[in-house]
Amino acid sequence: MSEGHVTVDAVEEDCVLVGVITQQVSEETATEHLDELEFLALTAGAITKNRFIQKLTLPNPKTFVGSGKLEEIKEFIQAENIKLVIFDDELSPSQLRNIERELECKILDRNILILDIFASRARTSHAKTQVELAQLQYMLPRLTRMWTHLERQKGGIGLRGPGESQIESDRRVIQMRIALMKEKLKEIDKQMATQRSNRGQIVRVALVGYTNVGKSTIMNMLSKSDVFAENKLFATLDTTVRKVVIDNLPFLLTDTVGFIRKLPHQLIESFKSTLDEVREADLLVHVLDISHPNFEEHYNVVNETIAELEDTEKPTILVFNKIDAYNHVPKQEDDPSPILRENISLEELKKTWMSKMNNKNCVFISAENKDNIEELKHTIYEAVKEIFKVRYPYHHFLY
Repeated sequence: MSEGHVTVDAVEEDCVLVGVITQQVSEETATEHLDELEFLALTAGAITKNRFIQKLTLPNPKTFVGSGKLEEIKEFIQAENIKLVIFDDELSPSQLRNIERELECKILDRNILILDIFASRARTSHAKTQVELAQLQYMLPRLTRMWTHLERQKGGIGLRGPGESQIESDRRVIQMRIALMKEKLKEIDKQMATQRSNRGQIVRVALVGYTNVGKSTIMNMLSKSDVFAENKLFATLDTTVRKVVIDNLPFLLTDTVGFIRKLPHQLIESFKSTLDEVREADLLVHVLDISHPNFEEHYNVVNETIAELEDTEKPTILVFNKIDAYNHVPKQEDDPSPILRENISLEELKKTWMSKMNNKNCVFISAENKDNIEELKHTIYEAVKEIFKVRYPYHHFLY
């Protein structure tokens, strides 16, 4: 990643998180969002030392939280020598400046943090270009002294107008860089569109889902490939396409970038070519982490994002992954609270309300332990075969 991008350092940093409870965001939801923000921070290399939540009608337009809460945060970070504060929502340029002035430390919002993680995860030239474009577009209205290196990087002679301030000069350089990145992405997108068209009429299957649900592990298992997978957010940024054959029936399987709530719109735009793989898929395999307490919300976030991309619904297989982690610690005898989750059998899972979420087209698996994988393969095979029959009605050897 180039030197000017706002980033959490590779060395672990201590941080505090800040969120708000409003008329639109309940205390329970705010807590869930901060849980995810803590995981984002950990993925970026930051250790959360404290959380601050304030109940407000609306976020403060000047400092996001009230002056009293800001003073409380300041006292804590000074006492604990913490240099990083992360806010759970997007901060406006003026909020960012005001908070920095008050707290005198590095301030990130959720969007900057996600962009930073994407930057650290980008492997190919395509992904790196997409991330840099998104970062530049996000940071342009938030220009501060951090961008002064860009003028030197581009050779500032001839760029500075009479009486032009440093920040105006930097803005011009960034706008030029954005234009360059857009042109570069256009060329890459053309190449990728050509690659997709060269795949012919072979059936395309796309793995979709919230980040960290196990898509890459499923990809590796079905395609016998070695796609990078780990228990962190956004382990996969680059689209991976593999040819898979099940019972002599070939199809293309695509692993896509994970979705997340409050995804910066700059990233959605920059990763257009990745999302094109979802648009052009014939079949979606929507993977859920059944062990996550908020998997229903994750299901809705993914569906809403896909609905923005597509006018028509695609055939979809819903895969509940990580059934090995779907458990509940047995209650104590003197604890009257009901057991909400227990280790239950596969047959019992199939009788739950979850099996009806997708018109009963659901499969329960553990990709890690390879549990019930044959049923997953059979379900995908049957769905691909139906698409194949429509596309190639004279290939009777399949049915």
